[in-house]
Order: sequence, then C-alpha cells, then structure tokens
Amino acid sequence: MSDDIKQLIGDLNSAFTEFKSANDERLERIEKSEGTAEIEEKLGKIEKDLDRCAEIEQNYKQQKAAVDAQDEKLASLETALSRPASGVDTKSVDEYVKVFDKVMRKGKEALEPNEVKALTVSNDTTGGYLAPPEYMRELLKTVTEISPIRSIARVRTTAQRSVQVPKRDGQFSASWVAESGTRSETTGWTVGLEEIPAHEMYALVDISEQDLEDSVFDLEAEMQSEFAEQFAKAEGTAHVSGNGVGQPFGFMSNGDVGEVVSGHASTILADGLIGLVHGIKSEYAKNGTFVFNRTTLSAIRKLKDTAGQYVFQAGLSLQGGATSTVLGYPYVEATDMPSEGSNTYPVAFGDFNRAYIVVDRIQMAVSRDPFTQATTGNVRYVARRRVGGQVVQAEAIVKQKCST
Repeated sequence: MSDDIKQLIGDLNSAFTEFKSANDERLERIEKSEGTAEIEEKLGKIEKDLDRCAEIEQNYKQQKAAVDAQDEKLASLETALSRPASGVDTKSVDEYVKVFDKVMRKGKEALEPNEVKALTVSNDTTGGYLAPPEYMRELLKTVTEISPIRSIARVRTTAQRSVQVPKRDGQFSASWVAESGTRSETTGWTVGLEEIPAHEMYALVDISEQDLEDSVFDLEAEMQSEFAEQFAKAEGTAHVSGNGVGQPFGFMSNGDVGEVVSGHASTILADGLIGLVHGIKSEYAKNGTFVFNRTTLSAIRKLKDTAGQYVFQAGLSLQGGATSTVLGYPYVEATDMPSEGSNTYPVAFGDFNRAYIVVDRIQMAVSRDPFTQATTGNVRYVARRRVGGQVVQAEAIVKQKCST
C-alpha cells in the first residue's frame, strides 16, 4: 500500500472519529435543550473531509467497474470495425482514428477517396460516422463515474435496437406424496421474455473553427468530455426516475418495486434502514447496495441504532481496504435520488445486478454540422447513441418512504 493511500486512510479514520465525537456532543445538547449551532458548524467542516475521501473512493470503484465492463464491449466493437462489411477491413483502428479526426476537423470534402472508404457510416437513418473504440472507452468510463447506477446494475450490449431477456414469473413448490402415489404436476413456474428497447439520446457541442484549425487542439478530449457529461446527466436521471417513454424506465418509477416506511413523517431513521434491509429476501440482501444522494448520506452519518452504534462506518477500499458502509452494506451516491421530505423516497436498497438492466447499443455516431452555427464561427457536432434500462426483477430491490 502506497504512502499516499496510508495517509488518506489515516485522515479518514481521524475525521470520522472526530465526527462521531462532535455528533455525540450534538445529541447530548439536544437532550438538554441547549444550542447546537457551534457543533453543527464543526460537523459541517468535518463532513467536508469525509466527503473528500468518499469521492475518491467512489471514483476509484466506478472507474474500475467502468474499465472492467468496457473492455469486453470494446473488444466487440473493435471486432465489428474490422469486419469486411464495415468498410474498414484493411484499416487498423489507429488509422480509423486518424481519418475520423480529420473528417471531424475539416469535413468530408477534405478526405481522399481511400479515406472516405475507410470511414464507417452509421446505419441509423440519422447518419453520422461511428466513433472509434477509444472514444467509446473514455466516454463510457466518464459516464459511469457521473452515473453510478451503471456500476451496480447489469449492463448488456447489443447491435440491435432492443434486447430480450428472460423473465421468471412464479416458482415451483415442492409437494408431499405417499409411497407409490401419483405425482401431479405443480404450477407456478413460467418464463417469459422482457423486451428492453435502446432509446436514442443525443448531445450537442459547438467548437470554434479557430480551435479546429489549431493542430495542437485536442478535439478528441474536448468531444469526449462534453458528450460524456451530457449523456451521463441525462442517463443518470432516467435510470433513477425515467418514465420509460422514449427513455429508460427508472427503478424508482417502477410500481412493482416494494417500499418500507422510515418510521418518521419526513426523515429517515436507523430502525427504518434496518427495516429496509429486511424488506427483501436474504438471497438479494446478501448482495445489497444502498442508493441515495449526498444530502441523505449526511443525515445517515448521524444515525445510531438502538445499541448506540453508528449505522455508517467509514472506510476506504483503495488497494484492498474496507469500503465505507451503511449497516455493513456498500452504497453509491446518485444525484438524482430524492432527498428527505414528507412522502419522498430518499433511499433504495437491493441487488441491483439482479434487479436492473442497462442496455447499450455499442455504436455511437457523430455528425459534423458546419452550417447551423456558421455565423458565430463555430462548427456543431451532434453525437447520437442508444441506451435502455428497466427493472427486470422488482423483488430484488426495495425503496424507503419517509412516512410513519
């Protein structure tokens, strides 16, 4: 373990110890009806240190999950680009990147005939050129960093506009039978197919012609950064609360997902979180993950169970360390989750790998539009990709409602 990691873990442990001490004092003052403004300010400062460590850990886990997940996707994409039908059978991926960069900077008119043949045109009606694997690698990594649901859900790739996944309804049950008795067929097990469409999403970015004419300007990095941020924000919202109409169907919008009340009209309680964990079957809970936003995390850090133990335990999973947990389970921060409030649902828990599927159409098309923003000296780029997502096993997750 590096000295930097050891120092970071030491800082985290010190900050959390100080946080618990200050919060204990806050609770004592509340019981005595004394003022807590000074303690609240102190807690706020300590929480910034805890948040800093949490951000480092979350980024590390999400980047690792992104790299692991995308290696397989990119292998498929690189294979597709090398097929004769793709038009780049005699071109390496590096050459494709070079030609793609040229057409993005200068337009199709600047290409040589052999370069035009090298480019792969999207088969979507909207057109555009398929982005090279390197673009997709960096873009999807950034999307996962910003949209953490990907890091806990099951991710499927497809070259089609939708995928079909098996969906089990019901379950066989054992029956008793006398010796030599008739064993009748039991009912309850059916397997159907759930279709998950990959919905189209797009992002726009305008880049000045002066920048494009500058050979030092990193067009690839600029496009990746802009597109990734836009895609991630839209996708993150949809996977949480999307309505399924022209967009993914978020797990918080699914009416089949169960709920457990918090025990308080407008906040979450330690007992409520314990009830949430026990709101799903053990087979799902053992692989469970909490999902909430940062505001909710701040509230959870202050909660104690009936034994006086904090439900939140600080940790740092870098290089084999223990991760931060709530009631012993990992968590991810999702910006689009609701905050505490009357009748809101600020927390979800469960085995998201079993419950929720994200569908990626592996290709992304980028179009160059030199006309729309010509009067402002900019060239507009439009990126299009397809993403789907929906709950396939609702019983594997449960959400918490702020209610009694």
